[in-house]
Parts: sequence; C-alpha cells; structure tokens
Amino acid sequence: MAVLRVLFVSDTHVGIDTPSRRRRGAVEPIGDPHLTSFERALEPALSGWIDVVVHGGDLLAHSRLPLGVVDRALEPLRRVADAGVHVLLVPGNHERSDIPYPLLAVHPRIHVFRAPRTVVVTRGTSRFAFGGFPYYRGGVRERFRSLVAETRLDAADADARVLCMHHCVEASSCGVFRWRVTSADGAREPASSSFTFTSQPDVVRARDLPARAAVVLSGHIHRHQLVARDLAGRRLSTPVLYAGSVERTSLAESNETKGYVLLALAPGDGGAGRVVRWVFRPLSVEALTPFTGARRVATSPSPAIAGSGSLGIGARSSVAYPLRR
Repeated sequence: MAVLRVLFVSDTHVGIDTPSRRRRGAVEPIGDPHLTSFERALEPALSGWIDVVVHGGDLLAHSRLPLGVVDRALEPLRRVADAGVHVLLVPGNHERSDIPYPLLAVHPRIHVFRAPRTVVVTRGTSRFAFGGFPYYRGGVRERFRSLVAETRLDAADADARVLCMHHCVEASSCGVFRWRVTSADGAREPASSSFTFTSQPDVVRARDLPARAAVVLSGHIHRHQLVARDLAGRRLSTPVLYAGSVERTSLAESNETKGYVLLALAPGDGGAGRVVRWVFRPLSVEALTPFTGARRVATSPSPAIAGSGSLGIGARSSVAYPLRR
C-alpha cells in the first residue's frame, strides 16, 4: 500500500512589515521572521521525506507587495519543487484570491489553485487527488457546494481525496484580544479569549463538507486545530485540519503555539482515502509583547504540544494523533 507524505503549512504572511507602496526615504525592513519560519517549516520537504507540500493560503501579507518580496516568498517553494516535491498553493484573502506576478510561480511541480480544479499526484500504483479553489470573496456559505463541485474532486480517477481551501468552518475557533480592567483606577492587563465561528455568511456549513474525502486542509485561521465535530457535537463526515500560521501576527495569538502539520495519506474507504497519522510540529517563533505590540522576544514550543511521536519524518519534537476524535 502506497502512503503519501504531506507537509501542510499555511498563513505565512511573508512581507507583513513591507508597505504596499514604497515611500521616499523609507527603509527596507531587515529580515522577515515570517519568511524565516516558513523556510524552517519546509525543511522536511528538502530532506527527501515529503511527497507533497500544501500551502493553505495567505502566502503573502497583502496583494500589492513589491516584486522582490513576492519572489522571496515563492523562492522556498521553487526550491521544494526543484527537489521533486509537488507544491499545491491556495491563494488566500490577503492575496485577494490570486498570487501576484504569476510568472514567478511557473514550475512543472507548482500548482496554484487560481480557479477550482483538481491535481492528481501518483505514488507507486496509487493516485491521490487534491481539489482546491482560491478564497471566495462575498459569502462562501451559499457558494461552497458549487465551488467544491467545480473542482471535480469527486469525479477524479483517484484512490484518495483531499480538499484544500482557505475558509472558516462551523465550530472552528480563533483567539480574540482585549484589555481587562483590573482595578477601580482603570489599570488594565492584556487578556485573550476564544471566538467560535457559527452561521456567519463567510463560514462554511459543516454539513456541506464533502463526504468522499480523507481530510480538508484549510488556511485562514491562525490557531492550529482539528475540527472533527459540528456545533451540536456530531462527528463531521470529513474532518478539517488547520495548520495555523507560522508566526504570531496579532496580540490575540500571544499564547498560541505556531507550527506546521505532517500527514500520511493512504488509499481506502471507497476512494475517499484515509489519514494514517498526522503530526503537529511546533516552531520556535517570536512573540508580540502584549503591552506595545511591537517589541519581540524569542519563545520556544509549548511543552504541552511538544512530545514524542513520529511519522518517520525527521527527528524533531512532535506529537502524533489519529485523525478522528
């Protein structure tokens, strides 16, 4: 039985400190921690352990970045593709549903979901289909089923299927930052809470997720999570994995561990396929200081996440899970 090894990364936001328009006398930012974390997340793909890299969207911080910044963001993916690994890229909302300077992404093994479509990757005698579409602006809730149908994922001649997208799904959650008053004189301290997505127009209904797929890999939410049950606690027909962002981009993410996901996919379940194992790999990233939002300090992976476990991919700390809960 052939097993496909997938690296899933998302919301890299390269160029977050670069203005969309250069101002006279502006100083070019020195280094980009988002790009650095992105390159570190791709290390297993450059070591011969990975067959497919999926980027879940928001490769870039915004859509009007200078050509040089876009080139630097795509360069790590081109290196991965040069190493023989297929790269699947979902344009996110920050890119306004398309990747600027499209010629920079021209490569026989880089596949950009500029429109709904399906890419089939072969390993051994098994065929793995990845359907995807760019971020849909204007209320994905009512359009989701038709977008999935337009990918023709279900019609693909394949032994396993994965849907790739950049959207929120019911029961997914994100952090919310607020200031909490701690005394009568108005003293405040930072506090974070959680927001759960329900029936908003830009939230996908859980019941609309395709049943004939092993997993949905989605970007857009910066908190790493597995969504396996709907708002009523019922098990989803297909679970949704969010890799989360590779760096903290707001104070609401101050306490979140950042990283990427590794998956092992296998044929089965009537062509849907199955996830044999998945692993969340934490990254040592930089944290925003809650009081200023500017000064950064180095932090290490959360010990609650880091642990033992392996897909046979590298030797760094990880924790392995069965997919369905």
